[in-house]
Parts: sequence; C-alpha cells; structure tokens
Amino acid sequence: MPRILVIDDEPQIQKFLRISLGSQHMEVIAAENGQKGLAQAVLANPDVIVLDLGLPDMDGKHVLQHLVGETSIPVLVLSVRASEAEKVACLEMGAHDYIVKPFSVKELLARINRTLALTNRGQSAEPLVFEDGRLQVDESLHKVFLDGELIPLTRKEWAVLMHLVQAEGGLVTQSSMLQQIWGKTHVDDTQYLRNVIQKLRQKFNDDAAHPRYIETEPGVGYRFIPGRQK
Repeated sequence: MPRILVIDDEPQIQKFLRISLGSQHMEVIAAENGQKGLAQAVLANPDVIVLDLGLPDMDGKHVLQHLVGETSIPVLVLSVRASEAEKVACLEMGAHDYIVKPFSVKELLARINRTLALTNRGQSAEPLVFEDGRLQVDESLHKVFLDGELIPLTRKEWAVLMHLVQAEGGLVTQSSMLQQIWGKTHVDDTQYLRNVIQKLRQKFNDDAAHPRYIETEPGVGYRFIPGRQK
C-alpha cells in the first residue's frame, strides 16, 4: 500500500485526501506544519509527499528545500499560489510537480500514480519504454515509432522528448531543458525550445489546443501526458 504524506494545515484538506486516497488503497499520513512534516518524512518513510506552501510555522518552499536536499522522496506541491514565478521556483528547487488549489482529485491521483510509477522504474535497471498502442518511445533502441512507423528525430528533438518522457507526467520547466540541452548561456532562448516542441507535435500529429502527448503550462514549461507503459 503506497504511503502518502500530506503536509497541509487545513483539516478539511487532510480529511478529503484521507478519504479520496484511501479509497484508492493508499495510506495517508498528515502533518499540519512544516516541522512535523519534515519529521514524518523521516519517521514514516512515505512514497510520495503532497506539500502545501502556506504553512503556519514556515514557508512551504523552505520545507521543499529541506525535503529535496535531505531525502529522495518525490514532492508534489499543492497550493493556492498560482503564479508562474511560484511554479517555476518550486519546480527548479526539485518539486516533481505543482498542482493549484482548488484541484481535481482525479488529476491529483493521476499525478501521484505516475510519480509512484517513476519511483518504481527508477529502482529497476530496465530501460525506459513508453507505449500506448500508438506511440512507442524506446530508450535502449534510441527510436520512436508512431503507428508502427519509425519517426526520425533530430538530436535536440530526442533530447527534449526524453526529458519529458522521463518525468512521466511531471512538469519540466523551460529553463531546465534549455540549460541541460542547449547550455547555460541559452536559458533565455525559449524560442529554441518552442521550435522543437512544435516539430515534435507535428511528427506525432499532436494538437497543441487539445494535446494527446505534449501539454504546455504557459510561461512555465511542458508536460508529457502519461499513457500506458511497458
């Protein structure tokens, strides 16, 4: 049974998540402030942490900083703070994902499940393979197929795609991809990344307005929409 640590000072959120996640066979442990949350992260050994930023004793970003620096537990930020600056800051600090309140419990469950899948995959030595019956991405073969046909990708297109697929539903910031793929001197050259994303969408017959594979978080980054994996 996956163990989820919820660090949130709102009793109604704690209760709601206990019921919602519990119905999906997840164990929920709650902490109402940052200090207790940090302690439970060590004592309870959770699989995933859901973290609110508005805590009574310390700012949630300080808690995030400690969690990322001192544990390997994936953190999903759940907050009313909806600005691009907040999202980018938390993602760059190491949060796996960022969800804005009010939120859909189905979306939260999907994000948690994909995070759990990523953790489980990271513990194995198997190469990454994404396959949903239409699109197949094979890391070991370094190839992509769409409806059984090989889709040629440039070096940059492959690098961007792998960053997105490896996040398995997590939001990847523009600046992190620009820095890691193009280099530190190109962190502001967002047009480079937009061009690659546009090319990938064309090759996958993906509609930006109604994406099947690559979703845009305006001003923040991109997310690969998870499907079925082998």
